[in-house]
Amino acid sequence: MTRRLLVCVLLLGLHLAATAQDSLWFAQGAPKPVALQALALLAAAPEDGLDSEDYGAAALAQAITSSSPAAPPEIAAGLEARLTAAMQRYLADLHGGRVDPRKVHADFDVAPAPFDPAAYLQAALSAQRLPQAVTEAAPALGLYTGLRRALASYRELEKLTVWQLPLPPLPRKKLLPGEDWTGTPALLQRLVALGDLAPDTALPLTYDGALVEAVKAFQARHGLEVDGVIGLDTWQQLAVTPAARVRQIELTLERLRWTPLLSGHRMVVVNVPEFMLRAYEVKDGRVTMRLESRIIVGTALKTGTPLFDEAMRFIEFSPYWNVPSSIARKELVPRLRRDPGYFQREGFEFVGRDGRVLADLSAGHLDGVLSGQLRLRQRPGVKNALGAIKFVFPNNDNIYLHDTSAPQLFDRARRDFSHGCIRVEEPVALAKFVLQDDPEWSEQRIRDAMTKGQSATVRLKETLPVVIAYSTVIVKGSKVHFLRDLYGHDRLLDQALRQHSAKLHGPAPKAAAR
Repeated sequence: MTRRLLVCVLLLGLHLAATAQDSLWFAQGAPKPVALQALALLAAAPEDGLDSEDYGAAALAQAITSSSPAAPPEIAAGLEARLTAAMQRYLADLHGGRVDPRKVHADFDVAPAPFDPAAYLQAALSAQRLPQAVTEAAPALGLYTGLRRALASYRELEKLTVWQLPLPPLPRKKLLPGEDWTGTPALLQRLVALGDLAPDTALPLTYDGALVEAVKAFQARHGLEVDGVIGLDTWQQLAVTPAARVRQIELTLERLRWTPLLSGHRMVVVNVPEFMLRAYEVKDGRVTMRLESRIIVGTALKTGTPLFDEAMRFIEFSPYWNVPSSIARKELVPRLRRDPGYFQREGFEFVGRDGRVLADLSAGHLDGVLSGQLRLRQRPGVKNALGAIKFVFPNNDNIYLHDTSAPQLFDRARRDFSHGCIRVEEPVALAKFVLQDDPEWSEQRIRDAMTKGQSATVRLKETLPVVIAYSTVIVKGSKVHFLRDLYGHDRLLDQALRQHSAKLHGPAPKAAAR
């Protein structure tokens, strides 16, 4: 053997020895215990609403557990690379989701948090804490944990036979308490299975008593009018199968991976399908809800509220309403031509490009609005569409939170009535939360500024994160609430995820029947 060949052989031997020593998953050709741990974690991916076959979990498990230490080194090297790639993809999906949200929602504007799955995996293996690191890669949110429990629960409901037979049609357009219905036995079974009715409840002769109260509980959990009357909306929600609810929970878990719900020590979160706003404070690792308020959001058919996160920077007391040009052209100018008196009654005025204010209505001024030479605005006061306060977090869509002059709409179960901005039922409480670190702003001073009738802008000493989110499943206490897919975002996300899986491992199964 030549000297050069001997050196090459020695170097190759050292390389192979180093490779065997540095292997993440194998030792002397056999899988390490941590490799079996990784396979178990991939197989458990559905517990987080993920698809284990996106990572080739079954095939990997078969190949690795049946591998022989006597197999050629390239076999172990190939399995090493496959398992590493699968774990990195799994961690990335668990942490940040499987699809780019901006490809699902054109108006989605949330910057993803940086995450390096390769470095994260290496650190977890070096510290010998792979299972803990996988748990920590998921969103650290109480809602996420609650949804994981709900997912397991509804997968158990899938095994029941209660939903195999469809609910009979209603006798008329709606079923009232005290009326007969052939579907009463099936209704009782479903409500017991869902936890809205005690298991030992006797079947009543008519739709009455405890059954009506259970329907009210069901309606409250599904964003319906809580009246105990089974109309079309309630009947349709009762007909939704556990398989469809499982998918809804999976979609919500996916969306939570995108949404920065703990991006500051204080923040405001709007959940559009729930028509609710909540203000949170994070202190010493504990998250406390400081405010919960009903809201009104953009209409589903025309002016849906976009999803994004931004920093609140200002509060405007007694604000002017600068009418967006689209609303002025399509709605306000035609109305003012039909009813000129509406101009004075509602406190409108024209403003020129130079800031000049024109208080009289004329055809020429209306034409100026249509041509862009003038704009319409509404003066502060009791008629003002923004009410007495406006919360500003500058964004490309000119969306903001504000008071309203039509508070009666908050009593509706479904509250999508706006042009996109968000009306808040508890504006004083929200202002107190926003300004709580500024002792000069007492509740009385806030109320005085709101009723003064003179516009004033207050710059916040510290910006406050605002997140416009979209979750159609919420867990409150031990109860799971399912909400209407108001803007069809769940449907779009479902399609995107199925396409994603199809690219990885062939066509996905058909959507669950609803």
